[in-house]
Amino acid sequence: MSGNGLDFTNARWRKSRRSESGANCVEVARVQGYVAVRDSKNPHGPKLVFTSAEWTAFTSGVKTGDFDDLLT
Repeated sequence: MSGNGLDFTNARWRKSRRSESGANCVEVARVQGYVAVRDSKNPHGPKLVFTSAEWTAFTSGVKTGDFDDLLT
């Protein structure tokens, strides 16, 4: 889902605790019941927006290694 129609004005963006200071990362924020993701190098650029169920499925997949094959 694109972020069109959502108001990001008061979004509280955050990086992973594992992110190094000044590192280029993705940032996440809760926006109107969705989880939004943006590129920290381009904060005014496009955002990806996920439902809670989609975000849970994605993060669960990351934790269980479902995407590890993309690294090889």
